[in-house]
Amino acid sequence: MTTETPSLSDLEAQATRARPAFGEHAHILCDNLVRIYKTEGVEVVALQGLDLLVEKGELIAVVGASGSGKSTLLNVLSGLDVPTAGVARVAGMDLLSMKPKDRLRYRREVVGFIWQQTARNLLPYLNGQENVTLPMRLAGKRASQARAGELLELLGVPHCATRRPGEMSGGEQQRVAIAVALANSPEVILADEPTGELDSDNSEEVFAALRGANRELGVTAVIVTHDDLVSEQVDRTVGIRDGRTSSETLRRESGDGGLIAEEYAVLDRVGRLQLPRDFINALNMERRVRLELERDHIGVWPEASGGGEDE
Repeated sequence: MTTETPSLSDLEAQATRARPAFGEHAHILCDNLVRIYKTEGVEVVALQGLDLLVEKGELIAVVGASGSGKSTLLNVLSGLDVPTAGVARVAGMDLLSMKPKDRLRYRREVVGFIWQQTARNLLPYLNGQENVTLPMRLAGKRASQARAGELLELLGVPHCATRRPGEMSGGEQQRVAIAVALANSPEVILADEPTGELDSDNSEEVFAALRGANRELGVTAVIVTHDDLVSEQVDRTVGIRDGRTSSETLRRESGDGGLIAEEYAVLDRVGRLQLPRDFINALNMERRVRLELERDHIGVWPEASGGGEDE
């Protein structure tokens, strides 16, 4: 009995089947995500091949300079904007192929959104409890006063149930807004600079409310922020530059109870990475760099350099 030797194509196919697909189990997946706007006849590439994976129940912060693409990313994930190309998937739903009816249901039931401007989150003529039950009504559900009360209690603002937004502080408004975002038990909550208009004390209370909701309800949370108080208190901070993920900072507790933060450059699926801007400026790197493969690292030097330690 003879045994046929598998061909190269057969071996490649076996390897492909054995290797899990990129982001197969991620709750949020962006793969080579592109968003191009056209304004006044000029094309603007807001996202240019962005990759992002977020696990179910994770709480992450997204940071970046103005114009880096972080708000565009949030608009795509929330269903407010449609990507130009690539892959964007949230809770198993494909955001590129979604029909208008599905997109409406997605925005009402799958994701909850919190704006920076407190006035955009709440209707001024409704009290706190009425604002929280409104999303339930819009989704065709029975408005549950009990659920509204539970959410307001969880977020530390039960006293705002009978108050209108004008009778609340900015921090109270944002915590009620989180309750509104959670009203329909979404898979994911997205927050765009939720502490941007608040002082440090109110910012701390709002972030504590977001973190509490993440832990108690298991909801996945993505927060776009410039607030160091927020970005330094999550386990993972993702940096965006020029429409692509450029860095990740991972935080963990040390053996003595302290906090260890390690920053990494993000290597995308085709091997590209963005070196930190201050590294590039410090060594006057332009156009190209010299690489050298060492036993356990890759050395990177300016083109004219004769060698040195890796960066």
